[in-house]
Order: sequence, then structure tokens, then C-alpha cells
Amino acid sequence: MTTPASASKPPILRCLSNGKYALMEGGFFPNYATGWMQRVGAGWLAWELSESPVWLGVIAAADLAPTLVLAPIAGAFTDRVNPLRVIRIAQLGLWLQACAMAFFAFMGWMTIEILFALTFIVGLIYPFHSSARQSIIPATVPREDFPSAIALDSASYHSNRFIGPALAALVIPTWGVFGCFLAHALGTLLCLIALLLLRLPPPDRSGVRRGAFFADVLEGLSYAKNHAGLLPLLCMLTAASLFARPLQDMLPGFAGAVFEGGAQSLAWLTSSIGIGAMCGAVFIATRGRLSGLTTVAFMGFGGLSLATLGFTATNHLWVAVICGAASGFAINVMSTSTQTLMQHAVDDRMRGRVMSLYMLIFRGMPALGALAAGLAGDAFGLRPTFAAGACVSLGVLIFLLPRRQVMIGELEHAAQARGRSGA
Repeated sequence: MTTPASASKPPILRCLSNGKYALMEGGFFPNYATGWMQRVGAGWLAWELSESPVWLGVIAAADLAPTLVLAPIAGAFTDRVNPLRVIRIAQLGLWLQACAMAFFAFMGWMTIEILFALTFIVGLIYPFHSSARQSIIPATVPREDFPSAIALDSASYHSNRFIGPALAALVIPTWGVFGCFLAHALGTLLCLIALLLLRLPPPDRSGVRRGAFFADVLEGLSYAKNHAGLLPLLCMLTAASLFARPLQDMLPGFAGAVFEGGAQSLAWLTSSIGIGAMCGAVFIATRGRLSGLTTVAFMGFGGLSLATLGFTATNHLWVAVICGAASGFAINVMSTSTQTLMQHAVDDRMRGRVMSLYMLIFRGMPALGALAAGLAGDAFGLRPTFAAGACVSLGVLIFLLPRRQVMIGELEHAAQARGRSGA
């Protein structure tokens, strides 16, 4: 529980004054920054090697698609074991992958097929890494600090969507994409060291049913399906992930084909989304309360759809940069609100499985969206493809709005009652 002295602090300071949380985020911060450097470098390398929106979609799918299959399995697995051990092993795998990326780039041996294979490795590792991360964040802070802790982690990630691409824009002209890959090898190593230093009490797994692994997976799916607040929230997140979020994976195509720019144009577009996303996360973190968060999630979803329409309607890079910042703000307000509401509403014994559904949708669904957008963009153009997707998202928003009051009751009022009872 929060002490009277700490209760007087702003929500952000309460989280950062917690040594375990500060150590964890101190390790994640450089990892996030260099991860975005590697992602920009890989995206630009994929475009240089292929100049094809289809290959951009394939590379994005290699990174994201394994989550569709592995996320529920990773969630059930995390609910059975110590998540801190899982994330340490996963981080080791990410470090080895980053080293391989740097090696192939340095030797000049990188091909689009090797890039696909190495990206696919990240896709296999990340569901376990993310599921474990979602489980250890609540273990580092009191329950009443969940909104700020989750939003601060999101702010750290998304601030580096600006910092990472900006650094990539400086590094690529001098060192090439190899510089981005080498930086990520260092960033993943620093994060691994921080995770090895982090000490958390092991979770209580005494109620785990041995030998019923896939029954646990199905139980998590059934729990979310029958929850009056979680199901529509996940439907909204699915629409955003399929029809709007893949825009981020198609930015190399927009920078090269639509705005007729190069790596610096790509860095500006990527950074603008990162700046907006960082501002959105800071907004949720400083807000620091659960009440009204369902409405905030709806507003973020609507803002994302409108910003995507604006992005696709312009021929001017700087207008697109502004729309990109707006979309980054909106999607992170929506996703961080969704994640916070889910963390509050879910039973502790189901946390890994339910939060793995968040990861499946928010990370896995964009793989399908990016692949479909790549194929449609090749046939009809990137701008009409994403304009149509934004219109579909607005339709989903209109369909879900009548359910908002029921969602508020289940996600905010019931969750607050559970927190007061100590459940």
C-alpha cells in the first residue's frame, strides 16, 4: 500500500521512487531506444533491398505474426512459472539476435531472406518477453500506482520512438544500418544486466493445475470472452491494430513512394509518431487515476481514425508529420488506457493469459494488417488502402459506443471495488 508520505507525491514520482521499478525501467530505456534504431534500420534496409510494399509487409509480418500463435501459449506459460526468469531468458535471446544482425550487416552478407529470418526470430521470442514484462510490472508497484506505472513504461517506450529514429537518422548516413544494429546489441545487453540485478518475490503458483496447460489457454480465452468490459475493449483494440496501426510499418513506402524522400524523411515520420505517442503516455501517467479511462480510450480510438485519414489525404511531408504526431498521441492514449483498464479488471491468477491477449492483438494483429496493406498498397496504392481502413475503424467506433456505460461499470467501478477489498 501507498504510505501517507508517498501519497502526497505526484503519481509519476511515486513510481520512480520505487527502486525495483526504477531499476526495471532503467534497463528497458536503452533497450527501447536501440530497438527503434534497429527497426528503422531494418525497415530502410528492406526497402533498399526490394523497393516493394509487399516485402515491407512480409518483414513486418515476420516480426509480428508469431504473436498470433504464441501469445496465448506464452501467457499460460507465464501464469505457471516465475515471469522474471522468463524475461531474462527472452532478453538473452534478443541480445543474440541483435548481435547476428550487426554481424551480417558488417560482413555485407545481408539479404532480404536473411533479414526475414532474423526478424522472424524476434517474432518468436517477443511474446514470451512481453507476457513476462506485463506480469512483472504490477509486482514492482502498489496496485493504486498501476495507471502511472503502466503509462510511464509506455512513455519510456514511445519517447524512444522519437529518440531511436532520430539517432538512426544520424547514424545511417555515417555508419549505415550496421551502426543501428550494433547499437541495439549494446542496448539489449544493458537491459539484460538490469534484469539480472532485479529482485522480485516469486509469484504464488500453488493453484496451478499441472498437466492442464491447454485447458489454461482456453480458460483465459473464455474469461475474456465472457467479461462484459474486456470483450468490447479488445474488439476496439483489434480494429485499431488491423486497420490503422499498420501505417507505422508502411512508413518506408510512404517516405519513398508518396513523399519521394529518403531515410531522413522516414526518420521524421517515425519520430513524429513517437513524439505524439510519448505525449499520450505522459498524459495518462500524470492523470494517474482509473475513473473516466474508458471514455479516454474511446476518444483515442476516434482520434486515431481521424488522424489516419488526415495522413492519407496530404501530399506534403510536414502535414503528414503533424498527422503522424496526432495518430501517435491517439493510439497511445487508447492502448495505454486499454492496458491499464485490463490490468485493473483482471484477476491475478488470470493476468498472464489475459494480458497475452492484449499482446496478441496489439502486436500480432498489425502483422495481418501490414501484410494485407502491403498487398492492397501494391495494387491500389498506400493512400487509398489506409483511408479505407480508417473509415472501417470509425464504423467500429460507432458500433461500440452504445456499450460504453456497461464497460465503465465492469472496467472501472468493479475494478476499484476489487482493489479496495484487496482481491
